[in-house]
Amino acid sequence: MNFVDEAKIEVIAGNGGNGCCAFRREKYNPKGGPSGGDGGKGGDIIIQATERASTLLDFRYKKHYKAKSGTHGQGNDRYGAGGDDLILKVPVGTTVIDDDTEEILGDLIKDGENLIVAQGGTGGWGNIHYVSSSNQAPRKCTAGEKGEAKNLRLELKLLAQAGLLGLPNAGKSTLLSSVSAAKPKIANYPFTTLIPNLGVVQIDGERNFVMADIPGLVEGAHQGKGLGHRFLKHLERTKVLVHLIEYPLDPEFGDPGEDFITLSRELEKYDPNLAKLPRIVVLSKIDLCSKPARIEELRKQFEDYEFYPISAVTQKGIKPLMEAVWRKITR
Repeated sequence: MNFVDEAKIEVIAGNGGNGCCAFRREKYNPKGGPSGGDGGKGGDIIIQATERASTLLDFRYKKHYKAKSGTHGQGNDRYGAGGDDLILKVPVGTTVIDDDTEEILGDLIKDGENLIVAQGGTGGWGNIHYVSSSNQAPRKCTAGEKGEAKNLRLELKLLAQAGLLGLPNAGKSTLLSSVSAAKPKIANYPFTTLIPNLGVVQIDGERNFVMADIPGLVEGAHQGKGLGHRFLKHLERTKVLVHLIEYPLDPEFGDPGEDFITLSRELEKYDPNLAKLPRIVVLSKIDLCSKPARIEELRKQFEDYEFYPISAVTQKGIKPLMEAVWRKITR
């Protein structure tokens, strides 16, 4: 299934039904008076969060949604029926934005949470409402109101407590697959991960958390290089960033300290608040390390952060790392 995390749609609520102007015409009641009923209310457009959806793909193919209108009032005091509400189901974690005003209408982060994004029109009044002592036969009734129409932007931000961050091929997907049941694509080339992946990390019977792996960033991502900043929004709800740096097999191919600074700079350019999140630095692929002294040199280089050398393949250092992530989440 394609992972779609943004969509633009148009929603139109139902119109209210018109009120009716009518009079009783009964054989034995020649002066029966007004009997025009009210029109029914138009249906609302409601957006509902559900855990059964994981993408906004459906809204890429259908972009226009209209609720049912209320029916008109009728004689004999008969009121029009209300139009059915139209419920659009989106994944939990979806933010609903008015695309014309940029106003955030709601942030749906709980299963079953509802948001009315367009109100149906009120039904018009029938002439039964206008009778008075001075006007026993009113011929006045009102039309139903138009339903609201809006252009909306839907943005899905994954719900995860911890986020994996790193350059392409830093070992994020391998780590996620080793600590959870997630099965992200893993291969020995950059940009293997093309969409975000989620995994539930189970520390013990009572402690677990959700971890997100996003495609790797490169220098210049804010200018659209690589996959750009497109998926960084999926880290905005996290409480801690797990920043992976790859053990340098050859210094000619990069310096971990410089790689860390590069990614930090890209985070700052995307969102300063995201760059301020607590961060744990992880040195990955230490099973390839033949010089333990090099690891200690790197530890000193990142002395301002919690530093964990790990190997997702051999599981070395994994448990202490997950405990550290849990402490950051629950702090």
